Amino acid sequence: MSTETVEQTPTPITPRSVGTALGRVDGPEKVTGAARYGVEHHGEDGLADPLYAWLVQSTVAKGAVDAVDPAAALAHPGVVAVLDHTSAPRLEDTDDGELAVLQDARVHFRGQVVALVLAESVEAAREGAALVEVGYAAEDHDARFSADGATYRPDSVNPAFDTDSDQGDVDAALEAAAVVVEGEYSTPHEHNNPMEPHATLARWSDGDGDEVLRLVDSTQAVHGVASTVAPLFGLEPGQVRVTAPYVGGGFGSKGMPHASTVAAALAARAVAPRPVSLAVTRQQMFALTGYRTATVSRFRLGADTDGRLTAVEHRAYEQTSAVKEFAEQTAVATRMMYAAPNRRTSHRLAVLDVAVPSWMRAPGEMPGIFAHEVAMDELAEACGLDPVELRLRNEPDVDPESGKPFSIRRLPECLERGAERFGWAERSAQPRSTVDGDWWVGTGVAAATYPGYRMPGNAARVTALEGGRYDVAIGCVDIGTGARTVLTQIAADALAVEPADVDLHIADTSLPSASVAGGSSGTSSWGATVVAAAQAFAAAHGDAPEPGAEVVASADDDPLSGEHVFHSFGAVFAQVRVHRWTGEIRVPRLLGVYSVGRVVNPTTARSQLLGGLVMGLSAALHEESVRDPRFGHVVTQDLASYHVASHADVLDVDAEWLEESDDEFTPMGSRGIGEIGIVGTAAAVANAAYHATGVRVRSLPVTADRFLEVDR
Repeated sequence: MSTETVEQTPTPITPRSVGTALGRVDGPEKVTGAARYGVEHHGEDGLADPLYAWLVQSTVAKGAVDAVDPAAALAHPGVVAVLDHTSAPRLEDTDDGELAVLQDARVHFRGQVVALVLAESVEAAREGAALVEVGYAAEDHDARFSADGATYRPDSVNPAFDTDSDQGDVDAALEAAAVVVEGEYSTPHEHNNPMEPHATLARWSDGDGDEVLRLVDSTQAVHGVASTVAPLFGLEPGQVRVTAPYVGGGFGSKGMPHASTVAAALAARAVAPRPVSLAVTRQQMFALTGYRTATVSRFRLGADTDGRLTAVEHRAYEQTSAVKEFAEQTAVATRMMYAAPNRRTSHRLAVLDVAVPSWMRAPGEMPGIFAHEVAMDELAEACGLDPVELRLRNEPDVDPESGKPFSIRRLPECLERGAERFGWAERSAQPRSTVDGDWWVGTGVAAATYPGYRMPGNAARVTALEGGRYDVAIGCVDIGTGARTVLTQIAADALAVEPADVDLHIADTSLPSASVAGGSSGTSSWGATVVAAAQAFAAAHGDAPEPGAEVVASADDDPLSGEHVFHSFGAVFAQVRVHRWTGEIRVPRLLGVYSVGRVVNPTTARSQLLGGLVMGLSAALHEESVRDPRFGHVVTQDLASYHVASHADVLDVDAEWLEESDDEFTPMGSRGIGEIGIVGTAAAVANAAYHATGVRVRSLPVTADRFLEVDR
């Protein structure tokens, strides 16, 4: 039975549970192992006894498949079928080159899916895949990224920002500036490595029913998967049911379907109605599930003798894939970070025969702010100013790009509070002036920002149960951030009950639509929707509703179209120790202070902020995907060679937030926190390494070899 969705303008709620450290409501399931992830649903009705799929990937970077010989694979015990571009089911829509799996012979990048083996066991599928013989007609390819090579101007950058911006006369202002800093800053390819690799369990029904295709997917957006996959197969989104009860992280890589999701659905269609289970290996993820593109940022900063910016120029260069464009918004944050009357930003893409990049935690902000904040550190030195003071002097009164006032902008307080906690006043003004035994010691600072996003297209359902309890349903996904817990708290306060009186249901396309768990928008978007539904329910049914009473509602307010702009801000402080003889780097202290609106749950918020800081530390010291341009593939395709921060790297890491409530942005007073922790962190580490050694590192990661030529 369908229920009409009403629109409701949510009003601020009175916090009772919101703001308290409620334990994770899904904690018992996770710690006891009862929580089931992507391909662990084989016992469910209709999903029992699956075939197992294994991907065969191309070994050339460009060209065409000449022939696929499956004979040896089919002769292997347990192998049932081998699909290639000649035998796989046809898709109705092949416009998206990344998702047009096995639809033609073309090879666009090394690691592309060129065949698919189905077997009775994972082991048989893996062995069968190794036996498939694929012949190629290879062509010359280009897989080497250079900012000085051929580039083009994309129409827009992620998600829909203007590619370029230009205010004032930057060139004239730089010519007249008392102090000019010019530099090139770069970040490497980085790969999302969530604990749970991408995985899909797929099954087609016997006939044309309401549910034609069933997917259990490790995704950040069940409705996003349905709306993307359905037209590929000539279906309506309502004919595709997608669930994702538990997801083992994503960091953006699961924010959109990738080739593996389509491959699982294709395979299941070929053997319908038998289900198919496909789990992407850690190694396969480095070609098939997205990554952060390498970036080069060329900065020019002009300032007067007092250190006040007169001109900012940020030219960003990135790479995209020949088979599908993705343009990261690397220079966008520069447009609003500091006051300057003359400003110019631009983005240019190099097209390469490589795998498709996509979202990775704080796309754009992470590499762009790294470049900007290291350049600001250089400007502080050139002006003879303390790095904190330089940032305070360039604080804007309004958003420099739009001219609108900020709803809340407390970056100065974050800087001042962090400096106080970190003992910044005792810092030596001169780099390379503090030695502790064989270690140079230094401290650094960087600012952080992330926009406030609220996504459209959300609805929530509230149903009265017996005994004053409520069922609340919304089709969002908890990727491990604590969404189940904070939405339970928000619903309880909006309904004026205890959290224990709320039964929350999520992560199923049979529930009202919800946006992606991405862009630090989840709590804001879904929480405002749940509040709207609760308040619409109260308006319709009063304080004593009959069991079974129900309302489906969406939030009809759009703060992003109002008079203010919404951003969160932070300040990151780092202490770095560099060994005089080996160049070894240690980060014994890392502190982030943030302005993020009201914190709904201090426990889950702290976890997110600390996780962001650690991921930023990992980017600063370790993370680098190395592509061999001769062959087009990433050679660091496991966690032995693609290094991430470990326990030995993470010592005294702390985060705190300013008390505030942004009631204009959400009825809870909250803004997003998932991504701001990674922003600015690598710059703080690089700046601290400079203060320790006098060696300026402008590219990530900051590795020991950078310091070996220093006069000891």
